[in-house]
Amino acid sequence: MAKVLLINGSPHPQGCTWVALNEVQKTLEAEGVETELIQIGQLPVRGCVACGHCWQSGGCVFTDDPVNEVAEKFKEAQGLILGSPVYYASPNGTLLSFLDRLFQSSRFPKQMKVGASVVSCRRGGNSASFDVLNKYFTISGMPVASSTYWNQIHGCTPEEAKKDLEGLQIMRNLGRNMAFLIRAIQAEKEKSGLPEVERKDFTNFMDGKE
Repeated sequence: MAKVLLINGSPHPQGCTWVALNEVQKTLEAEGVETELIQIGQLPVRGCVACGHCWQSGGCVFTDDPVNEVAEKFKEAQGLILGSPVYYASPNGTLLSFLDRLFQSSRFPKQMKVGASVVSCRRGGNSASFDVLNKYFTISGMPVASSTYWNQIHGCTPEEAKKDLEGLQIMRNLGRNMAFLIRAIQAEKEKSGLPEVERKDFTNFMDGKE
């Protein structure tokens, strides 16, 4: 059975971001996809210090938060959904620190794992935050699941977010699209394998001449 991890970057375990993630999660499970929601937004997660330890060990040097634990689950999963509230038109800083280390330190291939992001705010900044989160997927060879609008929900409280009927509809459509995309990729992988990935060229323009 396919599995999708959902990461809640909000410090409020059942706040507005959870309302959106929960709607996607219920839809995925109705589609036969196993899910696991991981709450990290309230944790003291430090950022990447570019020490290079993960290049030798395959894991992050810091072990006092769940980055390495989640990396092992991510390795086995077929999909990853990131959820964040909007702070100053950007995702939660805790989530960004977590994701910088998760994607940098986990050395396994992420190619063709399906990604999606979900954002919540009172009024504005959703689109900018949505864009930031999606870049973790697009640099990693991960197809991004989409919906019928950008994956956002509005409200100051969970009760208000539950009144955003279009937002909830967007989450359900996202869940269905993600489940379909995962099944399609798995079927093609079994039939023909994954696409070839070239890694031999790594270009720097240090002197500005080449």
